[in-house]
Formats: sequence, structure tokens, C-alpha cells
Amino acid sequence: MGVTRIAQEFSSPIAPGRLFKALILDSNNLIPKLLPQPIKSVDILQGDGGAGSIEQVNFTESSHFKYVKHQINELDKENLVCKYTMIEGDALGDKLESIVYEIKFEASDNGIAGCVCKMTSEYHTLGGYDVKEEEIKGGKESAMGIYKVVEAHLLDNPHLYA
Repeated sequence: MGVTRIAQEFSSPIAPGRLFKALILDSNNLIPKLLPQPIKSVDILQGDGGAGSIEQVNFTESSHFKYVKHQINELDKENLVCKYTMIEGDALGDKLESIVYEIKFEASDNGIAGCVCKMTSEYHTLGGYDVKEEEIKGGKESAMGIYKVVEAHLLDNPHLYA
């Protein structure tokens, strides 16, 4: 099994706690409402949404995928960190065993309100396969698209997740 690690980060004008609450703690409610075309639902199959829980993201018929399942490995509300693993679903294809994601929200240190979101993805492959950057480009773009939609929603609704 090979592992390919990708790190990325982006800045947001939204406070770290608000973005964490919206994107992580309430994602199963908020994401399907804001993105009904690609995402049909996000269902908690096991647990209460915290560490050890398993959730399933169900995509609409217009998507390339039917569903993915995530297991929450760590949910640190104090330090605004979430670590979860994609454990099942057609998005893994026949070359990936799992994908481990870690997302951390930190206050901006540039004197401007807002935060920096640091994301790490570890692609655990089957049979020593090497993941190519172009193969994961679409997933990275989709994730950034979700973040930007949620960010815009929070900017338009400053009272939410305050």
C-alpha cells in the first residue's frame, strides 16, 4: 500500500469557529441545502456525529458518484480540528483503499479577521499504485467549491453560527 500526501490551505474572512461549525459540525444539514444539485443528503449512519461516527454522503443522479462513507476519526471542537477517513464509495475506484482528511481552522495571523484553513489529504492506494496530481485535481476543486459556497452563505448571513 502506498500513501500520497497532499496539503493545501486557503484564507477566509470568516472567523475560524464559525467556519468550523458550518463546515464540520453542521455539514450534514447545511451542505445539502446549499448544494442540492450534486448532494442529495448527508446521513449519520452510526454514532452521534462525533469521533467514531460513520456518515454517508449521497449524491444526486447528476453526479459521477452514488455515495461515499466517512468515518470520523477525531473531532476536536476546542482546537477546531477534524480528521476523517473516506472508507467506502465509488469515488475510491479500484486503486484507492481509503483517503484520510485532516482539516484545521486557525485564526489569521495577518492582523485581519478571519482564518486560515489547512487541509491534508492522504491517499492510501492498493497494490503500490502512485496517485498523480491530475487524478485528484477534480476532488480538490470540488472541496474548494464547497468551502466557497459555505463562505459566501456565512458572509450573507453574519448571524449564523455566531
